[in-house]
Amino acid sequence: MEAEEVKQKFAGMVGEPIVNVVEKGSIKRYAYAVEDPNPLYYDEEYAARSRYGTVIAPPGFFGWPAKPGPMLPKLMLDLLNGLKEAGYPNLLDGGIELEFMVPIRAGDVLVSSPKIMDVNERTTKAGTKMVFGTIETTYINQNGDTVAKARQNLICLPGA
Repeated sequence: MEAEEVKQKFAGMVGEPIVNVVEKGSIKRYAYAVEDPNPLYYDEEYAARSRYGTVIAPPGFFGWPAKPGPMLPKLMLDLLNGLKEAGYPNLLDGGIELEFMVPIRAGDVLVSSPKIMDVNERTTKAGTKMVFGTIETTYINQNGDTVAKARQNLICLPGA
């Protein structure tokens, strides 16, 4: 399979939804782990008096999967395997962009749906071919509100 075939096969494909549960204790542990002192993430009395009325999650915390499963969504694994078959087995993390719409609150149940937005092959000035992929994951809460979008950028390099 060539890089263009990978693009045709995967671009626009949507993965299986994943359900995440946002627990108050997990929000606190995450805030402590990233050393974020904002009391909205761990002080229940302070958060209750805020405009949110409860503890909210720090940026980037989307809860934990409601049921055990693989670390990476199947859609991403399928894309990476397709790129590996096309001669691009080496993966670099190209970063992630987060867009927040609605605060994530303790008790929220989020459904995330990954979608492959783009797959493009480019040639560097040195003549090396690389493949860039973008996966956008949309997080929707139990009320039907889109709370956030995450755009993950992948860079795949050819094998040596």
